[in-house]
Amino acid sequence: MRRCGLVSSHYDPSNLPASFSVTLLHFPLFMDSGYYAAMTGLVARTQALDTAAANLANAQTPGYRAEREFFRSVLLGPDAPGSQFDSQLGETVNNYGLLGGDRLSLAQGAIEQTGNPLDLAIEGLGFFMVQTPQGVRYTRDGSFHRAQSGQLVTQAGEPVLTAAGQPIVIPPGEVSVGADGTISVAGGAAAAVGVVTFPQGTGLTAEGSNRYVAPEGVTPAAAKDATVHEGALEAANQDVVQGSLNLIMMQRQAEMMQRALTVFHTEFNKFATEDLPKV
Repeated sequence: MRRCGLVSSHYDPSNLPASFSVTLLHFPLFMDSGYYAAMTGLVARTQALDTAAANLANAQTPGYRAEREFFRSVLLGPDAPGSQFDSQLGETVNNYGLLGGDRLSLAQGAIEQTGNPLDLAIEGLGFFMVQTPQGVRYTRDGSFHRAQSGQLVTQAGEPVLTAAGQPIVIPPGEVSVGADGTISVAGGAAAAVGVVTFPQGTGLTAEGSNRYVAPEGVTPAAAKDATVHEGALEAANQDVVQGSLNLIMMQRQAEMMQRALTVFHTEFNKFATEDLPKV
């Protein structure tokens, strides 16, 4: 009599010839699901660790918007649960969340006084517009000054724009900035700094530490509820202490997931070396 060892529980012995003796090995389900849980957990915590490190590194950058992770199912599209291509493996994997990406936190940062009348901070939702070599970019960093040409520019020399997208020229004289962004020189209005917002749910893409790019085709609108503070800068909306705690927590969670994977890998090796030869 011949013996045939099948490492599966999906074969139907009734369909095999009578001369076959079948040994069915049922691989423990907890090992399958546990391995997937540890794997997706390690991937998610590793990506979250990178995000936490970037947030902490920019905690002293004016106008920096911290990034927060969000989660999704592992399988999307035609292989997602419930689709015609769904499988038992896909359903098992999707029981565990995988990091879907990062979203900008629009929480308010602390407003710190500087005494420079052209340092501007936004309270509320909104962004300044600046003209860069790559195009118009949006920022909460109001570290501005008047260039020799009279233009209002950033620390990098990028022109600051009005809500209509025009450069701002400030005449010589004593400068003051109103809560609506109006720039006055010697008591007369000279221009207005543009403060704009985007439709709810718009995903801005970070470029550098505190510049942001709007999606193609999305047009900003003038901010209605934002207040401009003269002689102040908005700090990053990432607290140093909390950022440090988040980084330590992510490190420990990643280490735990890595240890769990090691345990499951050891069990797989034990199964392969001790149980399979018995078939």
